[in-house]
Amino acid sequence: MPLTRPLTCRIARRLSLFAIAAVLAGCATTSNQPGTSADASVGAYRDTIDLGGRLSVNYQKDGQPGSVTGNFEWSQQPGRIDVTLVSPTGQTVATINVTPQQATLTQANQAPRSAKDIDTLTSQALGWSLPVSGLRDWLQGYATGTDGKRFAASPAKNEVFTADGWRLRFVSWNQKAAAPTPSVIHAERSATATTEELSIRIAINSAS
Repeated sequence: MPLTRPLTCRIARRLSLFAIAAVLAGCATTSNQPGTSADASVGAYRDTIDLGGRLSVNYQKDGQPGSVTGNFEWSQQPGRIDVTLVSPTGQTVATINVTPQQATLTQANQAPRSAKDIDTLTSQALGWSLPVSGLRDWLQGYATGTDGKRFAASPAKNEVFTADGWRLRFVSWNQKAAAPTPSVIHAERSATATTEELSIRIAINSAS
């Protein structure tokens, strides 16, 4: 009988320590779940993706400032990109179709216009250039840096200067999936001898 209480106390202490260790281990496991770490980079690049969102564009055209806002729908497949630009009132402003052979822009009540360079084509037709070739990467958190290397963004590493003159900031993230995905992107380009100053804010509403 005299040994019962000390033995019981020792067992209780061991059980308590075991319980604390188990709780701490559980907390550590939870903090490392996919999508919860600020250091986690975006997932693997996908050739096929469909998403929608909102664009806010501030641009300079012939020395005069301009701005436009609206929604967009982006459908990407291997070898093809289809973009629809929609006004705040729900009217289709333009559709863009890009393949390796040709880029086509169609505006409401106008004949389609085609060229090899969609960025230049949108600049001429809309007054501001939609960098479709860049967006193919940006919308998934990727870019090509000034050093020519592949950049994969993360909530902890969210800014890059691209090889074609853009400053990208991935300012907001959706971390509910297995890997984080960008939800708000800011893209800014300074004026050069051949390009006008341009800034684009992209808010992604949905992706699949």
